[in-house]
Amino acid sequence: MPTRIAFSIGTPSGPRTTSLAYERRGSGEPLLLLHGIGHHWQAWEPVLDILATEREVIAVDLPGFGASDALPEGCPYGLPTVVPVLGAFCEAVGFARPHVAGNSLGGLLALELGREKLVRSVTALSPAGFWSESERRYAFGTLRAMRGAALSLPVPLIERLSRTPVGRTVLTSTIYARPGRRSAEAVVAETLALRTASGFHQTLVAGRNAPTPGDVPGIPVTVAWGTKDRLLLRRQGVRAKHALPGARLVRLPGCGHVPMHDDPALVARVILDGSR
Repeated sequence: MPTRIAFSIGTPSGPRTTSLAYERRGSGEPLLLLHGIGHHWQAWEPVLDILATEREVIAVDLPGFGASDALPEGCPYGLPTVVPVLGAFCEAVGFARPHVAGNSLGGLLALELGREKLVRSVTALSPAGFWSESERRYAFGTLRAMRGAALSLPVPLIERLSRTPVGRTVLTSTIYARPGRRSAEAVVAETLALRTASGFHQTLVAGRNAPTPGDVPGIPVTVAWGTKDRLLLRRQGVRAKHALPGARLVRLPGCGHVPMHDDPALVARVILDGSR
């Protein structure tokens, strides 16, 4: 079971208390892991123990996702709100200026944490925000369809589908290049996480008009993109490199949008190299 911690955050109506759930493992320099929209900290499970051999790792459920609290009423889910919440979380758990790795939405948040000088290095796996308008509409439409399916499918049917490679492909092929490798238990858990994500809609709303991420000077940045990413197409990685001229751009052969499951050893190596 993950740990929960309560801490104070600033809101338009004054200080409020919220709590986030997280998993903590290993020893060494601190490393914070941020998942994508609709997911939960378990997205990092395939690489956690590898990373924990060299880092003290915290994988956190973002506000409004997994087992974490939703943001207080009146708080938007945009970067100006969520980034300070993550900064306060790191302070609460004793993670002073950690390395950070994020996937998708988590990658965008990781870059912003770097821009605010709250972390010492950034590894962004298929980070959001480097899309054209048509690519954004495609990605958001796909995410809404995934959420709609998670909400509409009866739980017994989700469980039945998850027991076969074909069923796991139906449920998760948008984000994994090798969905058949996922365990039935993991597919059920992440489908239910998408179903119950209270922050899903507001996060998409906040992302509609978000500007393209800018440069992150003075901090080592690695951007990695799966060659089989079907949600945020890999040409967005080239755009990211232009926007982040000092970043290292890495291709992840054969990996989809959530590459930690498709090639755990490669992704762990990229993260550890980026945090050295």
